[in-house]
Amino acid sequence: MLLLNDPIFLILTKGMSLPAGLILIKILVAGIFLVGSLSLLANMVPGGGIGFGRPGGGPGGGRRRGFADYLVGGGLKNHGEQTTMIPEKSPKVRKSLAEWKAGLTAQQFEVTRCGGTEPPFSGKFFDHHEDGIYTCVCCGNQVFSSTAKFDSSSGWPSYVQPVAANAIGEIKEISYGLVRTEIICKVCEAHLGHVFDDGPRPTGKRYCINSSSLDFIKAEDLD
Repeated sequence: MLLLNDPIFLILTKGMSLPAGLILIKILVAGIFLVGSLSLLANMVPGGGIGFGRPGGGPGGGRRRGFADYLVGGGLKNHGEQTTMIPEKSPKVRKSLAEWKAGLTAQQFEVTRCGGTEPPFSGKFFDHHEDGIYTCVCCGNQVFSSTAKFDSSSGWPSYVQPVAANAIGEIKEISYGLVRTEIICKVCEAHLGHVFDDGPRPTGKRYCINSSSLDFIKAEDLD
């Protein structure tokens, strides 16, 4: 607390009347408090971007992840707008960004390792109807079945549930007041998309996934 005879107060208010000086000090204190509050909020909610197209409607679009997020094989420590749930098990596949980039197309890398989102109606699986299993394009982990796929009219492949609860991981995100749940591959932590509570029965879920994050195994080719 600054006193009226405090040297700092006297320097800041030199040449001012006492009321004007007090007003200046109040403004400075309020400014410091505001900066501190914004800094705290930024640490609580890093990033802050929202997805492509309709806010909260598409599969991707948390903040764009940078190199710091994946210095050691794509960890979750600084992943998404706000991480509130870490997968139960450590990922089984870890690679450097350079290694991931070498094995993926530019769009696959942008989506899976950088949290990007492909444009709606552009992916190869949004209107795909073969029987089989959809796998993570990065590591081959089986994530969704064709039996769970439905037409959501969103422009992205949509599913009512994953092949198994431990096939994917979930991360809560907060961005511009929106709360969403990001879906990642449980094995390699690739960004897949988001899940929403507006799907059909029996689950009421809509797993909205980027085609670029998926590969496909036909039913007749499954072991």
